[in-house]
Amino acid sequence: MEGKVRLTVVVVLCLLGALAGAAAADTVSIGIIQIVEHPALDLTREGMMDALEQEGFGDAEFEFHTAQGEFSVAAAISQQLVANNVDLIGAIATPTSQAAANATTDIPIVFAAVTDPVDAGLVASVAEPGGNVTGVSDLTPVAAQLELLQSLVEGNRVGIIYNPGEANSLVQVDIADEAAEALGLTLVKAGVNSSAEVMQAAQSLVGRVDAIYVPTDNTAASAYGAIIQVAEDNQLPLIVGEDTAVEQGGLATLGVNYYDIGFQAGLMAAQILRGADPATIPVGYQETLRLAVNLSAAEKMGVEFDPEWLETADMIIE
Repeated sequence: MEGKVRLTVVVVLCLLGALAGAAAADTVSIGIIQIVEHPALDLTREGMMDALEQEGFGDAEFEFHTAQGEFSVAAAISQQLVANNVDLIGAIATPTSQAAANATTDIPIVFAAVTDPVDAGLVASVAEPGGNVTGVSDLTPVAAQLELLQSLVEGNRVGIIYNPGEANSLVQVDIADEAAEALGLTLVKAGVNSSAEVMQAAQSLVGRVDAIYVPTDNTAASAYGAIIQVAEDNQLPLIVGEDTAVEQGGLATLGVNYYDIGFQAGLMAAQILRGADPATIPVGYQETLRLAVNLSAAEKMGVEFDPEWLETADMIIE
C-alpha cells in the first residue's frame, strides 16, 4: 500500500513538472533593442508594444535594451538575445537591425524605423525579403520636405545635419542631393559622429545657409535641442524629418508617424509568432503622410505661415 502511495505521488509530481515545463515552453519571449532613446524611436517601441498586446501577446516575456547610440553595444545585446533563445527580436532603427541580423539567421527579426532595408543589407528585396528579417521602413519623402522648405523660406542655401556613419542617413542625403539639384537648392553638409558634435555642426552653418534641414537621423535626433537653439538664436527656419521633432521645436515637416510605424511592425511580429515565415512578408511602408507645423517655432525663426496653407495641416503646435 505504501509503495502504491509513493508511486502515485511520484506520478503526480512528474505530471506537474511536465505541465510546468509545457507552460514554460509555451511562453513567448521577445527581445526589443533600440539604438538610442529619443521621442521618435520611443513612439515606435510604444506602437510595437500596443500592437503585440492587441494581438494577444501582452503577456509575453519581454527584454528591453537600448544601445546608447553605439553599434558595438547593439552587437553585444543582439548576441545576448540569441544566447537567451528569444522567439523574436524587434529591432528599432537601422544600426540595431543590422546588429541583430549579424547575430542570427534563425531567430525571426522584425525591424522598424529602417530607411532602406535593402541598402542596409537586411533583406534581399522589399517584395520578397528572403530570410529571417522583415519589417517596416520609415523612409520619409525627402524631396517633398525640401519642397516644403522652399515654399516657406527665401534663399536657396540649405544646411543638412546628419551622421555619415548611419546607413539610413546616407540614403536620405543621396536623395536630398538629387532633389536639391532639381529644385535649384544648394546643400551645405555638416556631418557629425556623435550627439556631442551636433551643437558645433549647427553653429558651423550660421551665416552660410538660409535654412536647416534635418532628416530622420538618430544622432541628430538625440540632440535636437542644440539644433533648435541655434535655429532660434539665428532665425534659421528648421525643417525636420518627422512630427515628433516638430513637437520639440522644429518648424514643420511632411512625414511619417513613428507610432504608426511601430504598430505596423508589431502586427507583423504577431503574424510571425503565429507561424508566418518572415521571408515571405514584404517590407511595409507608411502610405499616409502628415503635415505638422509649429507656430511658436515660426515666430522664433522669423517665418509667417499662410493661413490658408495652415488649414491643410494635420498637426498644429501652438
